[in-house]
Amino acid sequence: MGVSQPLRLVVDPRAHVEELLRFEANVVRGPGAEDCAIWCSAIGADGYGRFWVRRGGARIMVRANRYALAAALQGRALEPWVRALHGCDNPACVRVSRRGQIGLLHIIGGSQRDNMQMMARARRGGGRVVVRRGDHGIKARRARAVALREAVRHGWDAEAVEAALLGSTDPTLW
Repeated sequence: MGVSQPLRLVVDPRAHVEELLRFEANVVRGPGAEDCAIWCSAIGADGYGRFWVRRGGARIMVRANRYALAAALQGRALEPWVRALHGCDNPACVRVSRRGQIGLLHIIGGSQRDNMQMMARARRGGGRVVVRRGDHGIKARRARAVALREAVRHGWDAEAVEAALLGSTDPTLW
């Protein structure tokens, strides 16, 4: 079974109004200036959100973070080679950071090389075996995304979000 590649994606704010509303209905945005926007619908085995759209009469699945990045382009195409990179290191996040934004970056467009460099800096493997060993990294990433989704399902709960991000409900020292 081959790995699917991202498609050229256009999200037109006029032609796709209902689709955009459906997408937004599945997002809970944190109140803080640097909080993530958490995807609260389908989550794949890799921990990334899943969103279904109809293009050319066919129903296709796109990652929620990629859809968010395409929507931010206001009708311009998100090309297949542009990756939706997470500066926040949270696959459940669909908050797009704007060009020139200061502070924590969330989703930004970049190349596969940019993605590998970000992964290496964050010590997430950068394409090395570390991420894949026994699927532990992927399983943990999905578990964290599901925990985040549940933490905000009925609105933003800062304590529940923090516990989900830490992977524990135990109190921290500070």
